[in-house]
Amino acid sequence: MVKVFFRGLTVQLLNPNQLFSVFRVSITKAFLAGLCLSLFFAACTANNSAKTNNVTAADNPGKTKTSVVRFGYQKSAILLKSKGVLEKRLQPEGVSVEWTEFPAGPQLLEAMNVGSIDFGHTGESPPIFAQAAGASLTYIAGIAPSPASSAIIVPQTSPIKSVTDLKGKKIAFQKGSSAHYLLVQILEKYGLKYSDIKPAFLPLADARAAFVKGSVDAWVIWDPFYAAASKTINARVLIDGKGITKQGGYYLASRKFAVENQQTIKAILEEIKKLEDWSSKNRQAVAETLAPVLGIDLEAMKKAVNRKQFGIVPINAELIAAQQEVADTFYRLKLIPKQINVKEAMLTPEEYAALSPS
Repeated sequence: MVKVFFRGLTVQLLNPNQLFSVFRVSITKAFLAGLCLSLFFAACTANNSAKTNNVTAADNPGKTKTSVVRFGYQKSAILLKSKGVLEKRLQPEGVSVEWTEFPAGPQLLEAMNVGSIDFGHTGESPPIFAQAAGASLTYIAGIAPSPASSAIIVPQTSPIKSVTDLKGKKIAFQKGSSAHYLLVQILEKYGLKYSDIKPAFLPLADARAAFVKGSVDAWVIWDPFYAAASKTINARVLIDGKGITKQGGYYLASRKFAVENQQTIKAILEEIKKLEDWSSKNRQAVAETLAPVLGIDLEAMKKAVNRKQFGIVPINAELIAAQQEVADTFYRLKLIPKQINVKEAMLTPEEYAALSPS
C-alpha cells in the first residue's frame, strides 16, 4: 500500500493485483505515474469542469459504465459501510465498492474534485466551497435535517452563558463544514457579526484537542462526537441547531460519474433509503452497532442516534433555494471567492426522477 499526501489528504494507492482488476491495465508504473500527475495538475480541474458540466444524464440514459464505486464517507455515518448493503446489491451487476474515510466534508469533496472518489455525502456547506473553487460535482439527493444533532459547546466552567458572550471569543470548527454555517446562522440570529468572533479553523481531532487544552473558548461540533464530548470532556451545550438548521446535507457525485451511471446511482439510493428506514425503527441496534466501531460510549451513542432524523429527501425547488441561500451567505461574508449559482451543480427534474428510489 502506497500513500501520497496532497493538500491535507492521504491518498492510498492500491496494490498491483487490485489495480489490474479495477482499472484493467497491465503496467502498474504507468498507472502510478498517471495518478501522481493527476494530483500535481489538480489546479487544472476548474477548467476541465466547465466542459464536463455541459454533459447531461440525457446523453447516457439509464447506463452504467463503472465496475467500481469509490465511496467517500465520514466516520459519523459509517453504518452504511458496516452493513455491507451496497456490496450485496451491486455485486450481481458486476460492480464493487471501495470505501475511503474522511474527517469531514471539505476533505471528501476535495478528493472528489481530484478524481479519487465518485460518490459521498456532506453537510450543506462543503459543496458551496467546492463549487466556488471550480469543482465538478452534482447534487444527487438530500439528507433529512437533524437540528438537534449539532451544537456550540463550551467548557463546563466557562463564563460564557449566552450566544452574545461569544463576542471576541475564539471558536473552533472545521472551515467550510456544516458547523461553519451553523455558527454563522446562530451569530446572526443573536445580533452578532461573523467578524465579532475569532475563528479557529481546525479539523475534528485538532479541535477536540484544542478544546480540552483550553486554547479555544468554544467548539461547533456534530454528532456523534457532540454527544461524546458532552459526556467525556466535561462540555456544556451553549446552543444547538433546533430552530436554526433546516438542511441535513447531501449525497453528491462527480459530474462524470452521475451522467454515466444512473442505474448504479438509483440502486445506491434505494439501499440507502432502506437502511435509513430500518435505522429509524431500530435505534437501539444502530447505537449498539456504531458504539464499538467508533469507540464511543454506548450511552452517548444512544443519545446521538435518538436525536437523529433518518431519511433521504429528493432535490426540489425548496431545497435548491435553501442551498442558494447558503451560497449567498458565504459570498456576502467573503468566505468564498465568487458568487455561485447552485443550479449549475444540479440535474434536471426529469433526471432526478430517473434516479429516485423505487
